[in-house]
Amino acid sequence: MLRHLLKLIWKRKSRNLMLTLEILLAFVLVFAIAAFGARSWQLYRMPLGYQPGNVWSVTIKTSRDTPPMKGDAQLRDHFRRTLAALPQVEDVAFSNFSPFQHANMSSTFRLPPDARAVRVGMMETSDAFFPVLGMQALAGAWYSAADDGLADTPVVINRLFAEQLAPGPDAAGRAVGKIYMSSEYSGTPSRYVVRAVVEDFRQQGEFSTPRPYMLLRFGPDATMHGAQTILLRMKAGTPRSFEAVLQAQLKGMRPGWEFAISPLDDLRSAMHKVDMAPLLVLSVVAAFLLLMVAFGLFGVLWQNTTRRIPEIGLRRAIGASAGDIYRQIIAEQFLLSSVAMLAGLALLVQLPLTGALGAGLNWQVFFAAAGLAMLIIYLLSLLCSVYPGWRASRLSPTEALHYE
Repeated sequence: MLRHLLKLIWKRKSRNLMLTLEILLAFVLVFAIAAFGARSWQLYRMPLGYQPGNVWSVTIKTSRDTPPMKGDAQLRDHFRRTLAALPQVEDVAFSNFSPFQHANMSSTFRLPPDARAVRVGMMETSDAFFPVLGMQALAGAWYSAADDGLADTPVVINRLFAEQLAPGPDAAGRAVGKIYMSSEYSGTPSRYVVRAVVEDFRQQGEFSTPRPYMLLRFGPDATMHGAQTILLRMKAGTPRSFEAVLQAQLKGMRPGWEFAISPLDDLRSAMHKVDMAPLLVLSVVAAFLLLMVAFGLFGVLWQNTTRRIPEIGLRRAIGASAGDIYRQIIAEQFLLSSVAMLAGLALLVQLPLTGALGAGLNWQVFFAAAGLAMLIIYLLSLLCSVYPGWRASRLSPTEALHYE
C-alpha cells in the first residue's frame, strides 16, 4: 500500500511540489511558535532563587543627579529602624532595584587562574536582603557586619557563576572564599571574595534566562548606585490598606522624595503579562497564517480530487470500496505532510546541533516543539482532507467513468 501511494505521489510530483512547500513553511512556522512556548514553560519551571510572597517593594524616586542613600549609611539605618518598628513589618532590606523589574546591571570579571573574562549580572544589597527574600545558601554563609573594613568586597554568587569560577564537582563549596577581579575600570581593579553560593537568582522573573549572577554588599559608607529600593517582609495577611500608612511614614522621613509601593506578587504578575505578550501576539499571527494555509490546502485537495475522478471511478469499477477511496485520499495527504516535515526537521535539527541559539533551543525544547508542530500539521492535514476524501468516496463508478 505504501509503495503504491509513493508511486502515485511521485507521478504527480509537479502538482505536489507547491503543496509540499506550503506544508513545509507551515511546519517551520508552527515549530518556531512551539519552541518559544516550550522554552517559556521550561524557564517558568526553573528555580527562581527567592520567595516573593509577603514582600513589598518600595521604589525611591529622586532626581537623576541625586541617587538616594548612595553614601549615607546613617540614613539607611534610620529608614531600617523606623520601618522595622512598624508592627506589620518583620524585616527590612535595601537593594539597587527590585526583583521583577526590567532593571539590569552587569560587568565583566577576570576569573583565576587564567584571567578569563566572564560577563556577570550584578546587584548591590544590604545584609538583610537574603532573609527578607527567604533565600537558601548552597554553601557558605551570608555577608554581614563582620565584613566591615575588608579590602575585598564580599559577594554571594549563583551556581552558574560558581561553576565557572571553580569548575568541577562541588563547584559551590569550592567557590566559597575564591577571589576574582573586575576588568572594566581604570586604575586598580576592584576585588571580590565569595561568601556564599545560591542555587539561582533570576531578578527579572521566571521567564528570564539563567545567567552568572553576583550579589555584592553595600559598603558601610558608600555604594555604587545607591539604595533605590527598600524591601519589606510583611506579616502574613497584611492588607493593602496598610500602604497608606506606610506611605505617610516614608513621607515623614523624607518629604521631598516620592515612593512607589507594590507587593512583589503584583510586580510579578505585571512582568508575566509583559513577558507573555510576544507569545500571545505570535500565536495570533500563527493562527491566522495557519487558517490561510488551511484554506489553500483545502482548495488544492479539492482540485486534485476533481482531476482524479476518472481514476477513482476506475478503482471503484475494479472492486475498491468507498472506504478504500476515503483512506487513500487521507493517507496520501498524510504521506505528503510527512515528507514535508521530514525535510523541515532535517533543516531545523542543525540549530541545536550547532548551538546557534544557545540554551534557547536545547534538545528538550527541540523535541517538544517538533512533536507539537507535527501533531498540529497532521491535524490540519486531516481536517483539510476529510471532506475531499468523503466526496471522492461517494462517487459511483458509473458517474465517475463518464465524468468529463
